[in-house]
This record gives sequence, C-alpha cells and structure tokens, in this order.
Amino acid sequence: MGKITRFEELLAWQKARELTREVYRITKDGPFSRDYGLTGQIRRAAVSIMANIAEGFERGGRSEFHQFLSVAKASCAELRSHFYVALDAGCVDEPAFRKLIALAEEQARIVGGLRSAVGKQRDEQRGAS
Repeated sequence: MGKITRFEELLAWQKARELTREVYRITKDGPFSRDYGLTGQIRRAAVSIMANIAEGFERGGRSEFHQFLSVAKASCAELRSHFYVALDAGCVDEPAFRKLIALAEEQARIVGGLRSAVGKQRDEQRGAS
C-alpha cells in the first residue's frame, strides 16, 4: 500500500466511524431516547474520536497529528466512562455494555498504535533536522 493521502484511508478513522455508527444506533431508542443529556455526551465523545483523527491528519505536521491523536485516545476513555453511566442508569444491558466497551477499547488500541507510529516519525524528523 502506498502513502496515505486522505484521512478516510486511515484504519483508525474507519474504525472510529464504525464505533460512532454503533453509538448512534444504540442511543436512538429505548431508555437512551429519554436521556438527552447522556445521549448527547456519548454521541459527542464518539464523534470527537473521528473528528480529531481527521483534523490532526489534515493539519499536515507530525507534532500536531500526534497531539490530536492524544485527544482522540482521551475521547475513547471518556466514551468508556459514559458507557458505565449508561449501564448503571439502565440504558444498556450487560451484553450491550460489554460489546460497547470492547469496541471502545479496540479503538483506543488502534489510535494508540497510530499515535506511537506518528510520534516515532516526528522524532525521526526532529533528529534529521
């Protein structure tokens, strides 16, 4: 595979899109449909993951991309925390909760791996200058 030129080509962004799609699916019905605050928080956290990956990539610099990936990874943690609230509030059952947590953890691993790779590239660029 050649050089990635668009954020849509990034596995991290593609998986974030899938996670966001699942968040929207699960929050549109049932108890979530009556808890606007929690639904909004969960949706914003999921969207933040996608948006920060895209925005960081488009900034063009390795340092900025690394920083935005750090924010995206933090949004994964925020999302997981909201899933615990959803479980405790009865908005999701245990099997749905486990699935959502697994998706968010996978997303965090992918973003973390990309962040590491970008950090190494950034450091190599600094060393070459």
